[in-house]
Amino acid sequence: MRVSLIITTYNRVDALSLVLRSVQSQTVLPKEVIIADDGSAKETQKMILDFKVASQLNLTHSWQKDKGFRAAKSRNKAIAKSKGDYIILIDGDMVLHPKFIEDHIGHAESGCFIQGTRVLLTQSATQDALVKMKTNFSFLSGGIQNHKNAIHSNFLSRLFSKKKNYLRGIKTCNMAFFKQDCININGFNNDFEGWGREDSEFVVRLLNSGIHRKNLRFNAIQFHLWHHENTRSSLQQNDILLQNAIDNNINWCDNGIDRYL
Repeated sequence: MRVSLIITTYNRVDALSLVLRSVQSQTVLPKEVIIADDGSAKETQKMILDFKVASQLNLTHSWQKDKGFRAAKSRNKAIAKSKGDYIILIDGDMVLHPKFIEDHIGHAESGCFIQGTRVLLTQSATQDALVKMKTNFSFLSGGIQNHKNAIHSNFLSRLFSKKKNYLRGIKTCNMAFFKQDCININGFNNDFEGWGREDSEFVVRLLNSGIHRKNLRFNAIQFHLWHHENTRSSLQQNDILLQNAIDNNINWCDNGIDRYL
């Protein structure tokens, strides 16, 4: 199975560099890594180019102009560029456990998308990691706010990873799906601008198309670097788009990934 790892980013070079280091240390490397860049300055481009030269990763930079928060469109453009059969989405502030990709591949299942969890790092632990370029964390590491999510166990994962269709806890910072399932619903809805709900609306259409949610626990672990929260100023407008997809059992968006395929 050819895996395309897609990493969203916006003007956070230090975090993205650390995340790429954790990708490079995977027990199973993805076939390609695509940076879905929502308009970062040239500093990010330079770091990606330098990393591409120095590493063994098949790295592509997918950039769009900075016109505010447009994660849906940025992801669509990156997915359209991808050559893999299976898409794994993460954010550019998620440091990956060495078995993150291996775990996702092991849990991939036809007719399902995967929703994983994250481990939250404190502000001080984040600063320490960025200064020391630290990518190795564990259940015993200091500066972790939810230690349970840091436990890596195949036995516990088989026991607690369940299929259940609901929207609570949907996050594209740790999500995976077959590319064709994404194309079948026309990807993310480009009408979403500003932070929030573009991931939930995408999942609503996946569920409405017959793709089930599989909650992954104790595998595919990632460590979330602390940051200030994004503004919620567009949330009311985005909630309306989400509710429309729920109320009308929508499984397709008109303004989606087909614009870039």
